[in-house]
Amino acid sequence: MDNLQKYVENYLKYCQTQKRLDEKTLRAYRADLSQFCEYSRPADISEITPELLENFFGNLHQKYKPKTVKRKIASLKALFHYFEYKDLIVLNPFNKIQIKFREPVLLPKTIPLYNVEAFLSTIYKQTSNAKTDYQRRNALRDAAVIELLFATGMRISELCSLNIDDVNLYDSTILIYGKGSKERKVQIGNDDVINVLKKYRNNFEKEIQNCRYFFANQNGRKLSEQSVRRMINKYTSLAAIDLHITPHMFRHTFATCLLEADVDIRYIQEILGHSSITVTEIYTHVTMSKQRDILTTKHPRKDFQI
Repeated sequence: MDNLQKYVENYLKYCQTQKRLDEKTLRAYRADLSQFCEYSRPADISEITPELLENFFGNLHQKYKPKTVKRKIASLKALFHYFEYKDLIVLNPFNKIQIKFREPVLLPKTIPLYNVEAFLSTIYKQTSNAKTDYQRRNALRDAAVIELLFATGMRISELCSLNIDDVNLYDSTILIYGKGSKERKVQIGNDDVINVLKKYRNNFEKEIQNCRYFFANQNGRKLSEQSVRRMINKYTSLAAIDLHITPHMFRHTFATCLLEADVDIRYIQEILGHSSITVTEIYTHVTMSKQRDILTTKHPRKDFQI
C-alpha cells in the first residue's frame, strides 16, 4: 500500500468512527477516492499538485455527467480538508484551484396521477385474483410498499431500512432515518394506506419478527432495494404503463402534488428530509398545471375588452 492509499484508509476509518457516516456514504467515498488513487499513482501525498488535480478533474469530465463529477470533487476536497486538519500537508492544493462549471438543471421526472392510480389498481387486482397464498401475500406486501412510498415521499433506501419499531400504525406515524442519520417523523394521512399496512403486517408478522425490518420477503429476510425495483417494473408492465417508473419518481410525484396543492414549500422540505430549501425548490419548476391555472385566471389580459 502506497503513502496516499494508507492515508485514504485512515480517513475512511475517521469518517466511520468520528463523523459516523452511514455505509452508503462511506461506499461512495471509497469509490471516489480509490479512483483518484488509481489515477495519481504512484504520487505521494506530498506530490499532489493543483496541476495534477486539474488534470484529474478534466479526466472526470470526459467520463461522467456534471452532477457525478461534482460529487467526486467534493469527496476529494473533504479528504484534503482532513489532511489539513491532521497537519499532513503544508499547503492544500485545492486553495490554488477555481472549480466552477455549469451543472444542467434536470427537472424531476414525475408519474401522471392516472398512472399512479392504474399502478395501484393493478397491484390490488393481483391481491384479489392471486391463485396461491404465496402470490397473494407478495401482492399485499407490494401494495404496502407502493402506498407508503407515495403517501410519504420517502426514499427507497429509507423504506427498506425501516425497522420494526419505526412504524407506528396506532398513531399513523413513520420514523425515518434519512441522509446523514437525520431523523424525521412523517404522518400517514390516509386510512386506506393505514389499512393495507396493517394487513401486510398481520400477514408477515413471522417474517418481520425474524429479520426485525418492517418490510420483509417471504424467506424472512429484509426486503432489498433491488427487489422493490423489480417489483415496480413488473407492475408497470402488467398495468400497460408506457413509462419507465423508478422508486424515486414516487417521491418526485409526491412533492410536486403537494406544491400544486399550495402546500408551503418549507413543510414539503421537512417532510422530504431535505437539509436545504434549495434542493426542494427544484419542484417549483415542474408545477406546470399550477402555472397554467395562475396565468389563465390571474393575468390581467383576461379582463381586456378589445
